[in-house]
Amino acid sequence: MDSTAVETTVNTLFHNIWLERIFWSAISIVVSIVIYFIVTKFIAFKEKKNSIIFSEKKNKTYLRMLKSITGYVLVILTGLAILRIFGVDTSSMLAGVGVIGLILGFAIQDALKDIIKGFDIISDNYYRVGDYIKYGDIEFGKVLSVGLKTTRIEDIMTGSIVSIANRNIDQVAVISGDIYLTIPLPYETPVDKAEAVLTEAMKTVAKNPDVKSADFYGLTKLNDSSMDYFVALTCDPGDKLRLRRFALRTIVTTLAEHKINIPYPQLDIHTKK
Repeated sequence: MDSTAVETTVNTLFHNIWLERIFWSAISIVVSIVIYFIVTKFIAFKEKKNSIIFSEKKNKTYLRMLKSITGYVLVILTGLAILRIFGVDTSSMLAGVGVIGLILGFAIQDALKDIIKGFDIISDNYYRVGDYIKYGDIEFGKVLSVGLKTTRIEDIMTGSIVSIANRNIDQVAVISGDIYLTIPLPYETPVDKAEAVLTEAMKTVAKNPDVKSADFYGLTKLNDSSMDYFVALTCDPGDKLRLRRFALRTIVTTLAEHKINIPYPQLDIHTKK
């Protein structure tokens, strides 16, 4: 086939209005995919580096929100472009957004709440990617991503991935790195000895490189069969469960070395002869 025949075939194809519309629609989709690919590659690159403006956690949160926003915007713009290509008057559609929004408002109000709350989470630093939170039955969840509509977390206890609607952030509690422990000891143990032993135990806990601080705060409560002593330590939230176990084991071991037993509930039974 010579060049004249090829040119004639191409002209024939482009004179077919439907083929021309399909061609430019495909081009619009391809351009959107390319833009999204470039943005996601940029985000992946930036996530590997610490931001010089924001903290690492905050930076990742903004980048993943940008990825979510880019996807929504490209879908909307591509849809509008395809409608224009097929001769639909998108300007009149945009002018009627107010009326359509009023009609659909009740149907999509939850989605709108999610989007608004998504921006609130970012702007108010409610929580960020990498933070640990408590939500419902999930006692210890790690934030994996914050999107326009949902927040994805990993349940550290089970490994399950859970999505939380952003509108439910009022039910979320951000977990700190503080660990508070109440240690009951028998009345038979002199207070001075109890304080010395627990101080020794907390000094041992503080030697762990992942523990930021470990302190003994003294006697806090007198119970029916025991006296409560209060200790506390701080660490990164991600190490909290592990270091809590470590601290308890260290305290119990130190008490045993000094022959101090932790009391347990006792019940006195009196019988009549």
